[in-house]
Amino acid sequence: MASAETYPRSALAHWRARPDAPAVLPCGSAFDVVSVPAVFGRRMLDRLWDEGPGSGPVAVHRGRTLLFAAPRTAQRLPSLLGWEEWGARVPSVLCHGTGDAITVPPLTAPADAAPDHPETRWLVAPGTRHPWLPGPEVLLWACVRAARGAGTAVHVGAVRATPPAARISIFPGGDHDAKVYDVSRRR
Repeated sequence: MASAETYPRSALAHWRARPDAPAVLPCGSAFDVVSVPAVFGRRMLDRLWDEGPGSGPVAVHRGRTLLFAAPRTAQRLPSLLGWEEWGARVPSVLCHGTGDAITVPPLTAPADAAPDHPETRWLVAPGTRHPWLPGPEVLLWACVRAARGAGTAVHVGAVRATPPAARISIFPGGDHDAKVYDVSRRR
């Protein structure tokens, strides 16, 4: 986290002096951040840890889940969502990259913080050395899985119920009745 700052040693000194204070860090050089609504973010996080490769640091800030991602994810993820036509099925995804800054939770919870619902907190704390940061393809996969498991499709702020039998495919207009054969074992 400190490597995102222009002066990492100063950032570390500040965090040592005030470990219970949030900080503002620039995005784009060491990491990007993908911000999604809290409930959808929890679904994505569950998919990343239960079915996928895990995640990098994840925080909650003002009702949104902040997923730390590899640099340049903020540029690529919106186009992948649009290309795969998932933009209409995924709630508002905000991508923070070069030129943006985000508020990160304190390293330790303040003594006077409400233990139930602090406004800014870590769900997955950052690793101290070489944290793994998912790229745009991994986060696209998590968005798709979370949207499939949600049972609802979200369209520009409105929720529309999806019938339980509806199948969501990453390939638009696919023929769901087509016969598919496993050819991976053929020689």
